[in-house]
Amino acid sequence: MTSTRTLVGRARQALPEPAVDATRSVVRAWGMATAGLRLLPSIVIVGAQRAGTTTLFRLFSDHPSVLRATLSKGVGYFDLSYHRGPRWYRAHFPLRRPSRTPYVTFESSGYYSFHPLAIDRLAADLPDAHVVYMVRNPVDRAYSAHRHELARGFETEEFARAIELEPERLAGEVDKILADPRYESLHHRHHAYLARSRYSEQVARMHAALGPDRVHVVDADAFFAAPQEVFADLQRAVGLPVWTPASVEQWNARARDPLDPVLRAELMDHFAPYDDELSRLTGRAPSWR
Repeated sequence: MTSTRTLVGRARQALPEPAVDATRSVVRAWGMATAGLRLLPSIVIVGAQRAGTTTLFRLFSDHPSVLRATLSKGVGYFDLSYHRGPRWYRAHFPLRRPSRTPYVTFESSGYYSFHPLAIDRLAADLPDAHVVYMVRNPVDRAYSAHRHELARGFETEEFARAIELEPERLAGEVDKILADPRYESLHHRHHAYLARSRYSEQVARMHAALGPDRVHVVDADAFFAAPQEVFADLQRAVGLPVWTPASVEQWNARARDPLDPVLRAELMDHFAPYDDELSRLTGRAPSWR
């Protein structure tokens, strides 16, 4: 039987955008109608943005015991769409079906780790799920995120100016989100280059909400150095049978000019205490230190 994901994929390739949107609407309606028969995710990739999550998403998608969300890589429920309710969320996932081989489903939404409400919501609604958090050299992540936002039209400033503006842009935004859970902050989502690279703050919040045993921090630099080995360890940690991909490509990488070495050194100093705390929380030093 043709899956809803396949239908949307075929529509995207063959039809104009309005027709693709119409196909998505039909698929969503079917998902809502059958929500009670659908799985909830056992694994959620929660970030970090620009840290290799697309590659990990593809690996989990190809795993023979895993089914991905049906419509898109990221559902974006626990951060920006929580008001839509649990039936809307469940509608994004595969139908349960009889099988001799147990299988699970997952999703990947890279803003969950940083959004101030998302992790507590996830912990309450998915009490048995594992979360995966990918980290990379925080300076490289911040610089890559800036290039990403430039390319998408959410940023107009150069990197040095953008990080200079960051405290001003982010001032009061968390309070606004906490006061109005439907508030979507452009600055918090798209301009938090340094803040989103302070990994220890986010890992500490995940540990408090979920417990350390359900939080799996993957060092992206170590992962891409030995992807099959690191992925095998992660599969064991989240309770999957180990499957070895034939090859692992680095997806969604974006070319960029070298960062000024003086600014790089300053930023590495900025992140040093946060990296030290990350080491304490995970029990191992990050590869970039």
